[in-house]
Amino acid sequence: MPELPDLTVYLESLAARISNRTLLRVRLLNPFVLRTAVPPISEAQGRRVLGFRRLGKRIVLELEGDLFLVLHLMVAGRLRWLAPGAKSPGRITLALLEFEDGTLAFTEAGTKRRASLHLVKGEEALRAMDPGGVEVMDLPFEQFLSQLKKENHTLKRALADPHLFAGIGNAYSDEILHRAKLSPVAMTSRLGETEIRRLFEATKTVLAEWTARIRDEAKGDFPEKVTAFREGMAVHGRFGQPCPVCGAPVQRIRYAENETNYCARCQTGGKLLADRSLSRLLKKSWPRSIDEMD
Repeated sequence: MPELPDLTVYLESLAARISNRTLLRVRLLNPFVLRTAVPPISEAQGRRVLGFRRLGKRIVLELEGDLFLVLHLMVAGRLRWLAPGAKSPGRITLALLEFEDGTLAFTEAGTKRRASLHLVKGEEALRAMDPGGVEVMDLPFEQFLSQLKKENHTLKRALADPHLFAGIGNAYSDEILHRAKLSPVAMTSRLGETEIRRLFEATKTVLAEWTARIRDEAKGDFPEKVTAFREGMAVHGRFGQPCPVCGAPVQRIRYAENETNYCARCQTGGKLLADRSLSRLLKKSWPRSIDEMD
């Protein structure tokens, strides 16, 4: 799922293309992408785009008339810009937002159809869609500490919880925790101020670095190959590959459709965290430390 760095660059690219432009027409190629009926989507047509914002992991287009188009890309949704007369990307296209200078194509690969489009009227209706997580890039340390301690979660869950922090998901939480040298299963209630400050600094640094990197790669266009598994990541999506810091093989914990990647030597004092499937299968044969695997 696109996270804060990808979405920031998406918004910058949108602003460069459609700011103060009039949305001429909305074409729904898949009717299920639209999740609201009031106001009707036709009310968005003929409205000028006044601004842009990110609401958690949602992209918001502010239109004239106190209207807001809210796009949630979910896992496989993407945005593409089409020059006038260009052909749409085919069956993966969910909706087309037509402007005089080109068309914004909202696409989704696969068949699960999780991506969504909402049209809401008024700031209050927009706020109702906000999960409530704070924006970490604008956060002072004291507020970050308070937010982290609101509930007793594992660090991985806390960072990726949209009710606590906005825009961080599975991929960048792994990268942040590796940079901070903290275990993904450490409980927030047991962290000292020194560890939390390390996490605070790693969070801002990792997100800023990846935003700059994606912006540089995009070169003013929409981000290409928006994926959770990016070349240059330290641990996320790199199971079995060497940690760039210590060289130990990157480990993983699998659960549902997600996985957590970490370096045992850098983050857990060499201890291997129990994988729900493998550790249960191997039982006593499951290695307890990274050294037992050598």
